[in-house]
Amino acid sequence: MKALQYLNKYLYKYRTKLLLGFLITVIARIFSLFTPRLIGNILTAVEQFLQSENRDFESIQRFLLINILIIIGTALVSGFFTFLMRQTIINVSRYIEFDLKNEIFWHYQRLTQRFYKNNRTGDLMNRISEDVGKVRMYFGPALMYSINTVSLFIIVISYMVSIAPMLTLYTVLPLPILSVTIYKLSRIINEKSTLVQEVLSKMSSFAQESFSGIAVIKSYNLQEKMNQGFDDLATESYQKNMSLVKVQAWFFPLMILLIGCSNLIVIYVGGNQYINNEIEIGVLAEFIIYVNMLTWPVAVVGWITSIIQQAEASQKRINAFLEEQPEIENGKGISKEILGCFTLKNVSLTYPETKITALKEVDLEIPAGTTLGIIGNIGSGKSSLLDLISRLYDPSKGEILLDGEDLKNYTLSQLREAIGYIPQNAFLFSESIEDNIRFGSLNASLDEIKEACKKAAVHSNIMGFKEGYQTLLGERGVTLSGGQIQRVSIARALIKNPKILLLDDCLSAVDTDTEEEILKHLKTISKDKTTLIVSHRISSLKHADKIIVFENGQIVQQGTHTDLMGAEGYYKELFDKQQADRAK
Repeated sequence: MKALQYLNKYLYKYRTKLLLGFLITVIARIFSLFTPRLIGNILTAVEQFLQSENRDFESIQRFLLINILIIIGTALVSGFFTFLMRQTIINVSRYIEFDLKNEIFWHYQRLTQRFYKNNRTGDLMNRISEDVGKVRMYFGPALMYSINTVSLFIIVISYMVSIAPMLTLYTVLPLPILSVTIYKLSRIINEKSTLVQEVLSKMSSFAQESFSGIAVIKSYNLQEKMNQGFDDLATESYQKNMSLVKVQAWFFPLMILLIGCSNLIVIYVGGNQYINNEIEIGVLAEFIIYVNMLTWPVAVVGWITSIIQQAEASQKRINAFLEEQPEIENGKGISKEILGCFTLKNVSLTYPETKITALKEVDLEIPAGTTLGIIGNIGSGKSSLLDLISRLYDPSKGEILLDGEDLKNYTLSQLREAIGYIPQNAFLFSESIEDNIRFGSLNASLDEIKEACKKAAVHSNIMGFKEGYQTLLGERGVTLSGGQIQRVSIARALIKNPKILLLDDCLSAVDTDTEEEILKHLKTISKDKTTLIVSHRISSLKHADKIIVFENGQIVQQGTHTDLMGAEGYYKELFDKQQADRAK
């Protein structure tokens, strides 16, 4: 149970409730022990009554009535405390489930791009849902029944020893066999539970990718192939689950068999002791009831063990992600206001996932409040520069200064609060258009949202929808066109009013007229902002204060639009080509 030791902090956090639950459990078990004792007394009294020559019927009837009423009363009290036990311990398991899910989700948000590139979304979802569910069972039913079983065993066995030590010894003889059996089967269950959870993650990932890419699947008529792929995974899951339940199926029969053996021992040994007048008939009856009282707790030991082993396997998978540390560490923080002046000194970037060098020894000065245009072939390093500015990655070599301070000294929250980032492949949430834009500024009014949309040239499109700004978007914004998605994401960045604007080819899906309108607004908005615009269209960059041309991770040209048009090279060739294409 090494992996489950990680959760000890939650046991400590809710220790008061758990101790209360333990106390309630002990009280419930104590009251449940009155019944066997009273039944034993009744049988002994009846036996003595039948053997007596002077039989007092009224006295025996009164004795029986009083004992029956006490049995009913103690049963009701025991049932009430059992109810409180479930309410206390099961509730704690839900609190811990809530805390653990929040801890995992918060940790997911701290992890860097590398983590998400190396792990599938379905697997991430499975660990925060299915695996946490297995762990909750450990804190709920498993813990509750464990306390119940242990307390019942201690109380019952102690009482049995006080009444008939020798008979108790014979009764518990099967227990060592039970312990060895549980140990052997538990190890097998742990291994098989891990395999079951792994294949479940594969199924979740496969289904998630299939649903996200359903348009591609249908357009290429791949339904049959995808169905076969899922069927193969489902078959593997079935086989792994069947292998697990075949082992689990041994528990209950073995438990019942061992309890049956204990009953036979009690009847045989206790019967002989009764015949020899060593014990009373009531004691024999008590022991049979005690053994049968232990039937369910002993039988449930197998179920508890199975739950614990599955929880161990699940927590081990959860821990593997919780132990992941983000490569991008939070800085100590800088007290002064961010102005947006960037200095790159001999900066190189090699992506750890692919070992591809995206930037090579780049030196660049970006004064605060200026607009920098960035252009180049695909894979030349344009987007990588923006990744470094927003600290999605740290440079492999060199340093980046922001307002004269090392970029790493700023807290991530401080830095990103000052940045408005608009990616090429914008992501919209399954919320209303209004709420998607409000992510840029959580306290923005509807009027402010509309003003931002006007600047992004998307207000008229939104008003054309039946629900307007309350229009609910499908997953990833599929309700909108590509150009509308880009413009909504631009509005989301503009309403934030950041000091630094990063635009990563975010106008690629809009027509030239709309592009001109957006750029006109951007020119006004970005007067006092440091703006970096990545684009393949020179029309998007020509008004920039400075333009740099990337090739193979290096800056090969830089200057204003006029400067670059006066020099032979990539920029002038691309401009001529785009002008010719527009003239066609």
